[in-house]
Amino acid sequence: MTPLGLYSPGDSPLHRAPAGPKLLVLLALVTAVVLVGSPVWLGGACALVAAGYSVARIPAHRILPLVRTLLLLAVLVGALQVWLLGWRPALVTVLRLSASLAAAGLFTLTTRIDAVVATVERVLGPLRRIGVRPDRLGLLVGLTVQAVTTLSGIAGSVREAARARGAERSPTAFAVPFVVRTLRHADELGEALAARGIGDEADDPADHELPDTASGRGRRDRRVP
Repeated sequence: MTPLGLYSPGDSPLHRAPAGPKLLVLLALVTAVVLVGSPVWLGGACALVAAGYSVARIPAHRILPLVRTLLLLAVLVGALQVWLLGWRPALVTVLRLSASLAAAGLFTLTTRIDAVVATVERVLGPLRRIGVRPDRLGLLVGLTVQAVTTLSGIAGSVREAARARGAERSPTAFAVPFVVRTLRHADELGEALAARGIGDEADDPADHELPDTASGRGRRDRRVP
């Protein structure tokens, strides 16, 4: 895990595919699973995503944390849905959640974040003239997608650590380390962004007049961020 994502290097067709088409496929898939209410079709979507992992040849140790998190969410959300709405709505919800999170994880593992940022910047470039910041929006999209599997990975490792200590049934043994590691990741992410100059721009780009002691007249100088 790195501060800027969970990319797993590889040379599979999914790794070599451009970020733009992959992002469009991800958005289309998530939209479809939200709109479709048939367990059969949702199961097919899950199978399609699983086939994508096979094509991408992602190492097992990179997939297991996501699988554990999905299983935990499936049990918790499914049990709640069965109690409130019945087994069929519960099955639909679990399949939707599994397909969406697994697809986001596959996109994250096979796509560099800089490729996502560059794609969004290129698409939104014409909007720069009306004040839109394509670079900021690209970074926002990239970090949002990365956050899904980042938090899943943190949850999986925390749960494994709690199980190793024999405290897998303790909510505190999971919640406290999860919050601490999430905050630590956010801090590392902020440092990584700061190291790349993100957020260091001056809020007011206007020039400021400073006294010129040599001539006695005011001179124009740009404030250094």
